[in-house]
Amino acid sequence: MIKHPSFRVEPWALHETELQMELLAQSESLFALSNGHIGLRGNLDEGEPHGLPGTYLNGFHELLPLPYAESQYGSPASSQTMVNVTNGKLIRLLVDDEPFDVRYGELRVHDRLLDFRAGTLTRTTEWTSPAGRTVRVVSKRFVSFTHRAVVGISYELEPLDGPASIVVQSELVANEQLPVLTGDPRSAAVLEASLESEEHQARERGAVLIHKTRRSGLRMAAAMDHDISGTGRIRITTETSPDSARVVVTDVLEPGQRLRLVKFVAYGWSLERSLPALRDQVAAALAAAGQAGWEGLLADQRRYLEDFWARADVELSGDSELQQAVRFALFHILQAGARAERRAIPAKGLTGSGYDGHSFWDTETFVLPVLIHTAPTAAADCLRWRHSTIPAATQRASELGLAGAAFPWRTIQGEECSGYWPAGIAAFHVNADIADAVIRYVDATGETAFERDFGLDILVQTARLWRSLGHHDLQGRFRIDGVTGPDEYSAVADNNIYTNLMAARNLNGAAQACERHQDKARELGVTPEEMADWRAAADRMFIPYDDRLGVHPQAEGFTDHEMWDFAATGPDRYPLLLHFPYFDLYRKQVVKQADLVLAMQLCCSAFTDEQKARNFDYYERITVRDSSLSACTQAVLATEVGHLRLALDYAAEAALMDLQDLEHNTRDGLHIASLAGTWIAMVNGFGGMRDHAGVLSFTPRLPDGLTSLAFSIVRRKACLRVEVSARAAAYRLKKSDGPLQIMHYGEPLKLEGDTPVERPIPESPQREEPVQPPGREPLRRSPGGTRF
Repeated sequence: MIKHPSFRVEPWALHETELQMELLAQSESLFALSNGHIGLRGNLDEGEPHGLPGTYLNGFHELLPLPYAESQYGSPASSQTMVNVTNGKLIRLLVDDEPFDVRYGELRVHDRLLDFRAGTLTRTTEWTSPAGRTVRVVSKRFVSFTHRAVVGISYELEPLDGPASIVVQSELVANEQLPVLTGDPRSAAVLEASLESEEHQARERGAVLIHKTRRSGLRMAAAMDHDISGTGRIRITTETSPDSARVVVTDVLEPGQRLRLVKFVAYGWSLERSLPALRDQVAAALAAAGQAGWEGLLADQRRYLEDFWARADVELSGDSELQQAVRFALFHILQAGARAERRAIPAKGLTGSGYDGHSFWDTETFVLPVLIHTAPTAAADCLRWRHSTIPAATQRASELGLAGAAFPWRTIQGEECSGYWPAGIAAFHVNADIADAVIRYVDATGETAFERDFGLDILVQTARLWRSLGHHDLQGRFRIDGVTGPDEYSAVADNNIYTNLMAARNLNGAAQACERHQDKARELGVTPEEMADWRAAADRMFIPYDDRLGVHPQAEGFTDHEMWDFAATGPDRYPLLLHFPYFDLYRKQVVKQADLVLAMQLCCSAFTDEQKARNFDYYERITVRDSSLSACTQAVLATEVGHLRLALDYAAEAALMDLQDLEHNTRDGLHIASLAGTWIAMVNGFGGMRDHAGVLSFTPRLPDGLTSLAFSIVRRKACLRVEVSARAAAYRLKKSDGPLQIMHYGEPLKLEGDTPVERPIPESPQREEPVQPPGREPLRRSPGGTRF
């Protein structure tokens, strides 16, 4: 999509110079703004036309019944879906009684710029009305990183070719009408008028609307205030109704005269706060925003992002499109989690309603590794949210006849929302993924207080789950049967290797953490015998291997299944889940997304180099990448085993997943985990970074399409910069309270001060490039960044 001439390739911005109506819904996702608490889709200021209107508050949801043709024990009775809340970004314009609507008249200039360093979306338009009057409108909006509850909008207009009578309507609108959904299960449910009005008040140049959801009982408030300047003929009125509030500004402008509105919108929600308390909360947020002022808030926004980019930027040479895509990805990852503050990070962030706003395992496995090394406070907040859901998870485990805690496959506030057992609830690996994120966070930050107060409880409860879910067979092996791994085209399998290896890490990690925090472990009822039991299960974990083929089966018996008929599957039959029954997929060797390959990335020490190469080659032939989560993992392993050209192709696919709408569903919101996968492909792939068992190691190597790579990561109290060229890598501490130990291709290095340490990069192994299923090859990336 970014190849369209209306999109420019720029290093620090997403820039659109022509409005494409057929791409409107996709561009609304791309130009979305968020701080992790509030999310605004990139809808036009005037509201119409739109692809999908969207204003979201993280965690604010409604309940929906989950219908079943037949009742099933253990299936959740209801689901949660994200609500499109009161729209505060709406500003309508009438010029000589003609509504500003880009579908009518002539749109002479259209320019939108999402600035990754300023954190703003700026739109410039010049429009000639059907009556022939031309005006210029410049708007700028942001969702504040420093004032969590505040949105700021500047709206300035002037006539260009004669006097004009101007009417501006700045609004709050609840219960917006939403478009009808497609049949894609990845889309969201439509809620009709889910908000019930509790109060609406007009104030001088402002208003407040307070609503409550009908089923979940959540209350939200939205308030607005304005700073308005125009000519001496300006008039301002305010009016409200249960579902709308409007500040109306009228003026008559001559060419050279301008009308300007600065609009601040504040949001808040709660299950427990009273109506007056919530009303006062948004009023206080508006007061704080007014005190800071428009310019002050913009300056705060830029300073916040300067601090982020100083420790998070990834710099590429040789491919300007990928450079833009990497920064686009990092910007949206930050937006998804920066101020979530003990809320989940949904699969689409707050950029759209896809997947009903649910959070999955994607968060801990793909998003948190990025945040741990670039914005660790945000990562900790996300894990604290998981900790807050332990009561729901322990209840769920009890319902399933298991010990410990069974975290949900998909959720908003902690309860299981998946109504499908094989590809959802049976994916118990989510519990090990959460535990792994805890282990990685503590390793990277050294936050022992966090481990004691939050992490230990998660590790203990998930270890208890695994011990009750698995069993020792007659040969003494610890088995975990009847579960689903990351590959959703293989379900309810025995001894999925990814699940077993991650469970073993969970069991060992829990035992080690209990040793470090013995008093807290005793409070949780952990005994030395239980810890020994966890270690025994981990040590005896069954890892299947197919001696005939010389590869690891994804799960026990997987390589005995019939091969999927790839030659007979046309390109119009992908994704397979929309064209074939799951029953057929489950019985065949076809992989939706990296599963065994992901195990080789995250549990790298469990495989030899030769096993990695053979496994990668085998699974390349049967992996169709019907999930956006696959390409980044394949990029990492392709780099490790020596397929650098293929690795670049996969890295580009992950990076451009939304910018080129590769899955054809960017309209529903961005793929936050795939965006995180862009960083993973660059840092874990080409940078060769691994951070296992307290050891930070690097095995960097670059493909021919990149001439250099530089990135920074946060490690304990240090900020490490890594610079990679074709022949050497240099490591330097940008900030540190002491020395930092790392490994370069197995060689220990001690970094001190800001003196760089440079080491040569050995030659990559030469291997024959593997093949993919017909028609499922990644697009080839050529030198300079073009794809063919």
